[in-house]
Amino acid sequence: MDIQRIGVVGCGLMGAGIAQCAAEAGYAVHVKEADETLLAKGLARIRSAWERGVAKGKLTEQQKAGFDTRLHGTTAFAALADCDLVVEAVPERLDLKLRAFAELDAVLAPTALLCTNTSSLSVAQLGPALAPARVPRLAGLHFFNPVPAMPLVEIVRTLATDEPTLAALRAFVGRLGKTAVLAPDAPGFVVNRLLVPYLLDAMRCAEQRLATTEDIDTGMKLGCGHPMGPLHLSDFIGLDTMQSVAEVLFEAFGEPRFKAPSLLRQLVAAGRLGRKSGAGFYGWEGDKRLEALPL
Repeated sequence: MDIQRIGVVGCGLMGAGIAQCAAEAGYAVHVKEADETLLAKGLARIRSAWERGVAKGKLTEQQKAGFDTRLHGTTAFAALADCDLVVEAVPERLDLKLRAFAELDAVLAPTALLCTNTSSLSVAQLGPALAPARVPRLAGLHFFNPVPAMPLVEIVRTLATDEPTLAALRAFVGRLGKTAVLAPDAPGFVVNRLLVPYLLDAMRCAEQRLATTEDIDTGMKLGCGHPMGPLHLSDFIGLDTMQSVAEVLFEAFGEPRFKAPSLLRQLVAAGRLGRKSGAGFYGWEGDKRLEALPL
């Protein structure tokens, strides 16, 4: 399948990153948001990234203009009707995803591919929202945050996903300049199945006052060669997202290592969601990390 037109549903951090990468790779990209305010915010995030690239000498004005001509925003599912591949990137709620997939199935051509960027939910659970003939063209495309910088994409195959779909998705990921790994349709896929228990354990260490927030992060950075510490990374991901993923994994496996620590729940309840809210384990000004906050 020759993929030329890409749709992205949701223009938050992940959706905007996917749209940005697709436009940079030469695809015509149509981004759908729930309303004009959210759409404007998401498109501004993408264009700000390109402006920063120009300011740093990584992009030319001509390249930025070329990217921008391929980026289109909409609040209507119908505007995605001609897309060859649509990636859903709405919040991690099954009801929202099912609603989006039902809307997409009604407007897309029978040959179009549908993917979800879910980080924890079963891809096959979205099948009931689709006509039976489209289910073989359903898969997961799990990007990592921040999408433009992270080189990995997990292609998640359900029991029904056919080989032409997998081949088309591998080609798409390759054209984005990223590496694909094939993951099973099981909670957490490959990366989060390994990563989430590590991040939750770091939170338990902070909760038990094993060390300060800074020392836990410094220990893992310098002792294990990680680019950022686990509490910094959790703030970057979003503590509400961490809690949601932990709940899905704990429900699936029932293992204590997947259970959200009390500290995580307390931070989320207090509105300290990490970078997105300006406070989590650390204070934040946009993408700039500040001092660790009291726990």
